[in-house]
Amino acid sequence: MILVGLTGGIGSGKSTASKMFAARGAVIIDADAITHEVQRPGMPVLIELADAFGSDIIDADGALIRPLLAQRAFADAESLQKLNQIVHPAVQKEMLARMDAQKGTDNIVILDVPLLVENPRSDLGGICVIDCPLELAVERLVEQRNMNADDARARMSKQATREERRAAADFLIENSGDLAFLEEQVDRAWEWMQSLNPISE
Repeated sequence: MILVGLTGGIGSGKSTASKMFAARGAVIIDADAITHEVQRPGMPVLIELADAFGSDIIDADGALIRPLLAQRAFADAESLQKLNQIVHPAVQKEMLARMDAQKGTDNIVILDVPLLVENPRSDLGGICVIDCPLELAVERLVEQRNMNADDARARMSKQATREERRAAADFLIENSGDLAFLEEQVDRAWEWMQSLNPISE
């Protein structure tokens, strides 16, 4: 398999690009989607989160109230660290299992990871970064996710800077245009991915 990292700041359009790569045949291992899976009702991670952040983060149906958890977890560095210590190991374990299942195939496997620059990996054939101006990202989050603009900026301030992500990129996708413009860039990135060396067993 060819293993590629895909990352970008919140609101950059990473999820849209990820779907475009999947349509071209990539196997996507999505850290955010796995995070949601390990936080399903009754899962050990959810029980740990309730112990750490209060039982009221779980609704009457046993589901996680994500906005309330985010409000508490992003309140300060210590709370965020606590969240990461609970969630990251479970997510990493599931990601590794899915990567192992792809070993020996000819597939391009994309690790879709928001915090890849903050948590570098040594096993990647290359890193593809989706980038757009910060205020455009804020605008998208307000329009598409109904986020408060100040909350969006607060979340961004806890991630790697735009400059740090761009510096880490082996391939940079500029996502400041329309969907057709993004499709063109994804085509170019897909060609680049196919040229990378497969991971050695």
